[in-house]
Amino acid sequence: MSASRLMHPLTHREAEKLLKKLLGENEVEVVLQRLDRLTNVEARTTAAQTLEVIYGLVQNMKVVMDGLYIQVDLPPTCC
Repeated sequence: MSASRLMHPLTHREAEKLLKKLLGENEVEVVLQRLDRLTNVEARTTAAQTLEVIYGLVQNMKVVMDGLYIQVDLPPTCC
C-alpha cells in the first residue's frame, strides 16, 4: 500500500501545503502536471502493448483455423 493511502486526509492536505510553501505553488503544479503526463504515457504504452499481444493472438488463431501449424516460442520463464 502506498504511503499516500496510509496518510490521513488532513495530514495529506497539510503535507501538500508544506510542499507548496517550500517549493512554491508553481513548482508543485509543474511537478503534478509532469506526473500526470507520465501517467498518461504509461497508460498509452500499456494499451499499445496489449493491442500488440491481441493482434498476435488473432494472427495465431487465424493460422490454426486455416489448418496450418505454427510453432510458438514460449519465454523461458514460462516452462
